[in-house]
Amino acid sequence: MVSIGRRKLITLAGLALVPGALDACSSTSKTASNTSSGGTKNVTLTITANAIEGGKNAAEAKWVADWVIPQFQKANPGVTVKFEPQGVNDENYKTKIALDLKSGKGADIIAIDGIWTGEFAQAGYIKPLKDVAGAAVDAWDGWKQIPNAVQGAVSFQGKVYGVPQGTDGRVFFYNKNLFSKAGLPTAWQPTSWDDVLNAARALKKLKGVTPIQLNAGTAMGEATTMQGILPMLVGTGEYVWADNKWAGNTKGLRDVMNLYKTIYVDEKLGDPVLQQEANGRDSSFQEFAAGQIGILAEGDYFWRSVINPAKGVGTAPMADRDTVVGYTKIPAMKPGSGVKGQSFVSMSGGAGRVLNPNTKNADMAWKLMELICSPEGFAARAAGTLSISPRDDVNKTLLAKDPMLTYVSTEVLPITSYRPGLADYTQVSTALQQASLDVVTGTSVADALKTYTGTLGGIVGAGNITNN
Repeated sequence: MVSIGRRKLITLAGLALVPGALDACSSTSKTASNTSSGGTKNVTLTITANAIEGGKNAAEAKWVADWVIPQFQKANPGVTVKFEPQGVNDENYKTKIALDLKSGKGADIIAIDGIWTGEFAQAGYIKPLKDVAGAAVDAWDGWKQIPNAVQGAVSFQGKVYGVPQGTDGRVFFYNKNLFSKAGLPTAWQPTSWDDVLNAARALKKLKGVTPIQLNAGTAMGEATTMQGILPMLVGTGEYVWADNKWAGNTKGLRDVMNLYKTIYVDEKLGDPVLQQEANGRDSSFQEFAAGQIGILAEGDYFWRSVINPAKGVGTAPMADRDTVVGYTKIPAMKPGSGVKGQSFVSMSGGAGRVLNPNTKNADMAWKLMELICSPEGFAARAAGTLSISPRDDVNKTLLAKDPMLTYVSTEVLPITSYRPGLADYTQVSTALQQASLDVVTGTSVADALKTYTGTLGGIVGAGNITNN
């Protein structure tokens, strides 16, 4: 059965059959394969990304123009590299590259959101890297520096379709001052959900403090799914999608929803009103920065872009961030109960670059990909915009002065999981958010999951759901 979301993608791609559609929406790959015994001649490669100087992701566009292209052309005389910039919303960019790939056109190297990988693979728009560029892909020494879990950002059903370009990780942040006042250790590493709940119970004794913020509800959108539901779900040993089935009324989801019930309804360890406010997530950031929330589940974005004390960087800056804010791995429900038998878990997002299977110069395109994804390439890209790269060797150097990002790189990324890159995921995520909202606002877990399962069946088809 073709899912609703996938049908939508295929329908969009089908516009390529309409006369004139491609003139407006796609670019023609300008590659050529004229070579001689003297070397490469008259080869043109193209790169595209949703980035444009002076606009969206300007730093990315500048890096391609000022570093990638000159470096590659200098090392490969006779090769011309062109950048096809885009500066549109993500859905429009996604539609454009789908049209390009469907029509057999498009850039040789294409930047994609990792969550599109499975969708594009199922539609036949992209192929595993080694199917495009051959043995050189497996021989690349860069793979040794990219943890298997991180490779999952642009992988699908065990095959690698691209090279990750960046990633992140979810942890529990906590306020050491509040922990100390509550009689809790400031060097905290919970080993189970019970440990987390016990810490929250101790924090509840502090006046004016919300013990824990675990995102719930539809107002926080994907932040509910990625910072709340999915990390907890993999901690039960379940993925939201596995063996071509979506999780319905499963034991793992029941455990997750019962955790929400404990926090927000039974023991009032969290603020249910905050989960319903349009700006609830931003409010949770402000409250944590003000010392009013004890434990917060978030990604490293919170550290580097929200509470960052550097002038003009943080939206809720904490001058004492480096001494007051602790961070720790998210424990599985019980030791060893997580996916792959893990005792600690996380969720990550990420982007990547894929090779266009229609390229006429696969060998040279892969060579360009190697440069882009080299230590030097990532170091040049990170200038002025520190973040976690997919490469351990790069992170070891670039993140040396930031212990939190180093912690995520070394401790969290090896145990992380990724969302399924399928067209239906967005709608499934919204249904999960609604289930958590129902529980937080007083609906029984049984009724919330009954509604969720019914909605899920309408999205993916009843035969594509697992219940246990």
